[in-house]
Amino acid sequence: MRPTGPVTIDFGPSDRDSPPRTSDDFEQVPYPPSHWSASRQEEELPLYSMSEEKARRRVPKASGATYASDPDRDIYDDEGKDVYSKPRAFKTYQGSGRPRYPTAPPPTSIKEFLLQNIEHVAPVVYTLLSCWTRFHKIGHSNMVVWDEAHFGKFGSHYLKREFYFDVHPPLGKMLVGLVGLLAGYDGNFEFKSGAEYPDTVPYVAMRVMLATFGVVMVPLGWYTAVELGMSQWACHLVALMVLLDVGWLTISRFILLDAMLLCFTFLTVFCMSKFHNQQYQSFSVDWWIWLTMTGISIGLVTSVKMVGLFVTALVGLYTIEDLWDKFGDLKMSVHDQVKHWTARVVCLIVIPFLVFMASFKIHFMVLNSTGPGDAQMSSLFQANLEGNDFARNPLDVAFGSKVTFKNYGYGGGLLHSHVQTYPVGSSQQQVTCYHYKDENNEWIILPQWDEAAYDPEEPIRFLKHGDVIRLSHAPTTRNLHSHTVPAPVTKLNHEVSCYGNATVGDVHDHWVVEVVDDITRGSREHVDKIHSLTTRLRFKHQMLGCYLRAANAILPQWGFKQVEVSCIPENSPKDTHTYWNVESHWNDRLPAGETKYYRSPFFRDFWHLNVAMMTSNNALVPDPDKEDILASKPFDWPFLHLGLRMCGWGDSQTKYYLMGNPVIWWGGAISLIASLGALGFYLLRWQRKYLDMDANEWDHFLYVGKVAFFGWALHYVPFLIMGRVTYVHHYLPTLYFAVLMLAHMLDHFIFSSRRLMLRTKAIAFGLCAGSIILCFWWFKGVSFGIDGPITDHKGLLWRKSWNIYTQQ
Repeated sequence: MRPTGPVTIDFGPSDRDSPPRTSDDFEQVPYPPSHWSASRQEEELPLYSMSEEKARRRVPKASGATYASDPDRDIYDDEGKDVYSKPRAFKTYQGSGRPRYPTAPPPTSIKEFLLQNIEHVAPVVYTLLSCWTRFHKIGHSNMVVWDEAHFGKFGSHYLKREFYFDVHPPLGKMLVGLVGLLAGYDGNFEFKSGAEYPDTVPYVAMRVMLATFGVVMVPLGWYTAVELGMSQWACHLVALMVLLDVGWLTISRFILLDAMLLCFTFLTVFCMSKFHNQQYQSFSVDWWIWLTMTGISIGLVTSVKMVGLFVTALVGLYTIEDLWDKFGDLKMSVHDQVKHWTARVVCLIVIPFLVFMASFKIHFMVLNSTGPGDAQMSSLFQANLEGNDFARNPLDVAFGSKVTFKNYGYGGGLLHSHVQTYPVGSSQQQVTCYHYKDENNEWIILPQWDEAAYDPEEPIRFLKHGDVIRLSHAPTTRNLHSHTVPAPVTKLNHEVSCYGNATVGDVHDHWVVEVVDDITRGSREHVDKIHSLTTRLRFKHQMLGCYLRAANAILPQWGFKQVEVSCIPENSPKDTHTYWNVESHWNDRLPAGETKYYRSPFFRDFWHLNVAMMTSNNALVPDPDKEDILASKPFDWPFLHLGLRMCGWGDSQTKYYLMGNPVIWWGGAISLIASLGALGFYLLRWQRKYLDMDANEWDHFLYVGKVAFFGWALHYVPFLIMGRVTYVHHYLPTLYFAVLMLAHMLDHFIFSSRRLMLRTKAIAFGLCAGSIILCFWWFKGVSFGIDGPITDHKGLLWRKSWNIYTQQ
């Protein structure tokens, strides 16, 4: 019904008639969190100054997933105490490694079981293929190839229980001895380089068992790529590269330590990445298992070669970053912080050290007989070896005794002289420290020149603290001598030489005996007579006041690379390199000693051997007077500038050439450079407000990149600064991280790209995989063995620097 008159509409009181309004009269509209608005800032320039497409690029993606996974979002959980004024708890974990998926229910049928485990089919296939590559024609050459001459011999020492010395920790060589025992080897083959294996040496079985470590590398590579969150395409590429690199393949097929080193390096990276993916549930059972496994794998890899310290450093950097992030988490209690630190110390420091130390304990227990490496150890240690006669030597040292002196410094050798003279300085007979038993180590203790000559018919005169003696070199009759001539290496010290003979000499041949202490009897006050093995001595030059010292200064080739002996003017009572003890002792006028006096504690032997290993390893420097055609420089490795002949190169010999798959090595080196370029590119775009990835993608890009790049750098850079001789096989552990980086770069730009079609990705994968397979097939002979004249095998010289066809 329509109104018939005017209608009055009441608009309420006017502003003039009502009191002023406040903000409370309006609806309160909550603003988004400040960090959300900050993360969605738009370009401050007006829109008309740029194209619409460019304006879109300047605005970050606003998908729900991006907002939900933003790590900066304030996730507050009040356990439902105030559900009306606070948002519900947002509990999720988006890690930078492998994505987490809900656990599948237990399978109810075989088909369901197979479907649930379909992801393991590919690594099983790759493992079977790796068995073929590692075992195929593994016994084709019946000759001792390359370093089989060393490590096979070390394995023999374990079977014969003879103590030896080497620059590497014992675990790998113990495993060589174990496989020899399992294969039925008796330990009596000498393993001379290039020698033919007799029928009594089961070298094929030993090679096969050690090649199993090379087999395990392939599934470890696959599962590490999975744990790092790579796509299936990238996981396949990692497995293919580990499977088909001819460098890894060749080194795995002989009686060497490298396959074990590589396997345990791969295992350490896998365990670390596995632990990283358990970080969302700290202190759970899985979290503890994989943290402990990381520590065990660190212990294993360092117990094979000290190169394992490089991957240990990678785990250390990861742990420091992880704990630093937790330290900045204000929501984490102090109690939880302490628990995290304690867990890392126990699992990543204590457990690896226990594993490392246990390998040496077993080493000492097995090698309980005297052998070629005795002289590297302390005299007390040697006295406890079966077959050693130190414990039967006379206990009290007297004038007229023939003795050898062992330097007490870690890695110290025996006081030694030989007929060769110094080409510099005094030109007198050289005095050195030598690490092997030799008659040139023998000295006779005689009175000083102004006393009556030694008379074996007179009463025995025992050596005591403060006695002045003359040391006569038994083979040459020259006297231990020092004067103000500078030492050949340590110029600030005085030269020590041998001078004169039994009738010719001077006061510069006199040395004052100073007792430091005795291991069994204690301090100097309790030492009435000097004992062999246990009494520590210093020799002070009577005229110059300097002390006889043998540190780790190595003489040049004219001194046979032996340790320099000098006389140091400074009196440093705590300098163990000035300490000496009587090791061997012969004196027909004295009774034999008692074994009860000779005990050597394990920790002292453990430390002594490790210092001796490092000292000897540092002494492996290139000889400028000789050309080592096998050696190479670190700059030669990434782009495969030079390979290594592992055996003789005659026409009748089976030839093995240690090199890499060029596609893998060159691609890995290029990817490392590309990763730095990509990081710089993204940082520049981020500075200009371009956001190419959401938070999770960026975290994953950085996480995998850091593991790969820092792992590579930590393994590679030390070789640039160390002075020891290097070979191409030193790059093989480093190569693994270049492989991970190559797969990561391809995954990031191709296989995980949203811009490329599936067909494009498949073509790219086919090209990469095909190149790797074809290159492997082309160079497979360098791993499986090349028979006949090398000139009959064409097309192997991809770089002119490779010495494949030359006869030198």
